[in-house]
Amino acid sequence: MAEVENKKWYVVRAVSGQESKIKDYISSEINRLGYDNYLEEILVPTEKVIQFRNGKKINKEKVYYPGYIMIKADLSGEVPHVIKSLTNVIGFLGETKGGDPVPLRPSEVNRLLGKVDELELTKEHISIPYTIGENIKVVDGPFNGFTGSIENVNEEKRKLQVMVKIFGIKTPLELSYMQVEKI
Repeated sequence: MAEVENKKWYVVRAVSGQESKIKDYISSEINRLGYDNYLEEILVPTEKVIQFRNGKKINKEKVYYPGYIMIKADLSGEVPHVIKSLTNVIGFLGETKGGDPVPLRPSEVNRLLGKVDELELTKEHISIPYTIGENIKVVDGPFNGFTGSIENVNEEKRKLQVMVKIFGIKTPLELSYMQVEKI
């Protein structure tokens, strides 16, 4: 079969939380039916997020655009029907009822792919598990064992302003996320 040259970027709408599974389904189904040369690339933009659970650091990949999968393909012939007929695929973004899928404009593609590249390059993002007013226990440093409440959260510096009672006197401390845990 000749190489297909009419490939454009499209966005497939999918059930949120199933993006990477659906990405694999699309790939394997297209391959199984012999349409591989119609499909160039499938992307699920994700970002690395660090969460804290029980004082442990957990690295997770979080989908940046929940429910959306980017594909670069030639959607001619049966290809759009194959993709739309897959479980958990809702359809294509921008398609009209009964109409053809609408490709992304080059400016949109550049913006989205730029964001994907940016997410690849950025350092891991720490999701902040703490909120103002929450009670915490200090688990590290000279104030280990003390309890207090969060007065302020500084995301940029990844620090917490905590009010701790030391000898009956309320004392403000600045601690990192790693030095405290929720009570």
